[in-house]
Amino acid sequence: MFISILNLLALLCFLICWIGYTVFAKRKAKDTNCIAKCLHQHRIHWMHEVITRDIRVGEAALLANLERNIAFFASSTLLVLAGVLTLFAQVEKLEAVILSIPYAELPSHSIIQLKLGLLAFIFVLSFFQFTWSMRQYGFLNVMIGAAPIDESGTNENLRRYAKQMAVVQDQAAHSYNYGLRSYYFSMAVICWFFHPALFIFASLFVVYTLFIREFRSKAVKAINAGQEFLDIEREKRFPTYDHQSKNKA
Repeated sequence: MFISILNLLALLCFLICWIGYTVFAKRKAKDTNCIAKCLHQHRIHWMHEVITRDIRVGEAALLANLERNIAFFASSTLLVLAGVLTLFAQVEKLEAVILSIPYAELPSHSIIQLKLGLLAFIFVLSFFQFTWSMRQYGFLNVMIGAAPIDESGTNENLRRYAKQMAVVQDQAAHSYNYGLRSYYFSMAVICWFFHPALFIFASLFVVYTLFIREFRSKAVKAINAGQEFLDIEREKRFPTYDHQSKNKA
């Protein structure tokens, strides 16, 4: 199988964009307000509230809604994966479609199979992430069910337990985010079927879109402001609440 220099560069750019952005976002989230960091603080507040409630029907409904969204993507991923695998038997027809598109790169049978293989790998990876996210939400349900009640909200041992519940929920959300990120980058791979230059542009555009949404969007600013309000309220309700302890979770 012969692959042109431009196709090789496009594939390398795609891998650098995906892996590089994942590493960058994880490190930057440690010292920069972003969706992941701000929501983690909200989850800590949420779990602190959970241990003070005798009736937790609301939590069960909220978690069920989150799991339902993830289950939708997990089942949809299997359908998309089945469609991609089916295309392996229709490569000739796919070549004819690409040839009919103006300015598209001249298709190669082996290169198209490589592109389909990359798409299949991405959706397999996203399926693993979605199902792992579902399992971790299941673990969280068990932890909430086992959590004792502390109406005063001052039991330090249970507050530490609440933070561990928030950690499990945070990991479940990260897996969900990684699965969604796979969908974003699969859109870039689709552009590779038309031309490797378009593939490079699409990969860079996906990184730009993810960065803006996760670090610079209005939602991030609102969530961060809401986190500060919650900190103030917790300090009023629980004078012993350590404002800085949220950064140690």
